[in-house]
Parts: sequence; C-alpha cells; structure tokens
Amino acid sequence: MIKQRLLLITIVLTYLLIVFGGYVASSESGMGCGPDWPLCNEKVIPQLSGDTLIEFGHRVIGAVLFFMTVFLFVNIKKGNGHLQEQKAANWMILLLTLQLVMGAVVVFYHLPSIIITVHLLIAMIFIALLIWLWRHESAKSIQNTTIVTHLNMAIVLLFLTIGLGAYIKHEELGLSCGWLECTEQSFFPDTFAQLLQTSHRLLALVSAVYIIFLVFNVFRTNETFLKRRMLLILGVVIIQMAVGVMTILSFLSLSMAVWHLAIGTLLFAMILEVRVICYK
Repeated sequence: MIKQRLLLITIVLTYLLIVFGGYVASSESGMGCGPDWPLCNEKVIPQLSGDTLIEFGHRVIGAVLFFMTVFLFVNIKKGNGHLQEQKAANWMILLLTLQLVMGAVVVFYHLPSIIITVHLLIAMIFIALLIWLWRHESAKSIQNTTIVTHLNMAIVLLFLTIGLGAYIKHEELGLSCGWLECTEQSFFPDTFAQLLQTSHRLLALVSAVYIIFLVFNVFRTNETFLKRRMLLILGVVIIQMAVGVMTILSFLSLSMAVWHLAIGTLLFAMILEVRVICYK
C-alpha cells in the first residue's frame, strides 16, 4: 500500500514537472538561472523574481521528484517484488540519472532544441515506467488480444506526435502554417518548416483517428472496465484537438501552449495505464 501511494505521488510529480517544463519553455524562462547548474545564478537560493523564479520553481519540483524517486527505489528494493519489478526500479534510477545529465546539458549549451526534445521524451518514458510499476499488479486478461496491439500502436503514435511537437515548439516553427491550411492557397507545405508542422498535424490526426477506431473496437467487446476508460480517453482526444486549433488561433499564447502539452501528456498517460492493465 505504501509503495502504491509513493508511486502515485511520483507519477503526479513527474506530470507536474513535464507541464511546468512546458511553461518554462513557453514563457522563455529557460535561462532564468543563467548558465549555472545545479546552482541558480551562482546561488543555492537566488533572488526569486521573473524568469529566475519560474526556472528555479521547475528545478525545485525536479529536486523533490529526485528524492521521491530515490525513496521509492529503496522501498521497492527492500520489498519482495518479482524480478521484473526489480529491473524496472533499476531502469527508473537510470532514467532519472540520465534526465539530470540532460537537464545540465540543456543549461550548459543554452537550450538546443533537439536536446530539449530528447529531455521531454525521456520524461515520457520515465512516467510510462512509473505507471507500469503502479498498475501492473492490477492487470487483467482480456479476450480480444488485438486490443493490446492497437494500444501499443496508439502509444507509439502519441510518443512520436509529442516529440515532433516539442521540436517544432522549441524551433519556433509553430506558426509555420495556419490553423487549417498551410499556405494561402494550399494545404500542402512549401518549406521545410511547413513540412514539419504538417507532419505533426498528420501524426496528431492519425493518432486521433486511430484512438477513435480503438474505442469502436473496445465497445464491440464485453470488457466493461475498458469501455469506461476508453470513453474518457475519447473525450480527452476531442478536447486536445480543440486546444490544438486554439493554440494556433491564439498565436501560441502561453496558456494555450501549456494546456496543449498538459492534455497531450495526460492522454499519453491514460493510454499507457489502459495498456498496463491489459495483458494477453
């Protein structure tokens, strides 16, 4: 019971860190602590105002997550978990260490887009691992095993969509296309920036259609617990599509950009949770 509570708290902290990281990026506060790491403007606790307050707040959440993860790791190692759980705990610490290194690289090299994107994707893998540790003991066998394959595909599509979206965001290419068309007279891109933006939209569209297809297949089964979850996920998909459009129409406003990341990350986590509790 203690382990489950620790896992849930750690998952929530990881989610908050990802979303707050998006706020840091969207508010252009990533260098609020200067080129210093782990110090902030050469101090343990800097003057808390403006960009420094935002970036330092992100680091504080990261520090709390670090100690929670170490505490969780010790708890799992002291328990009588099976071999897979022990290995997952080892990977959890490895990913956490990698994230710390990546965080330092982001600061030292002044926020390169590809590094920030990888930083986010590692966080997605980290939260996926935490969700597995949290829910794998509640796994249920389902009759229609193709549902598992579809869930795996949906996870991959969302992972790629989030990664490409993050890269476009940090390269400041989010307004390369309009909310619907890409040029004044065509839906097709003319430049590489427009191609990236169009690719992100196509991935998002394919992901949404695939999840709708998945919901349709789930409702053809007798898996009541899956139907409830997938109906909720469908609602999140619809909201995310609307927020995506609003993000462009608002010219990448801070609030809409953060909501876009927050809902996308939530959707990714929800699909993962469903996948974990389903096994062939």
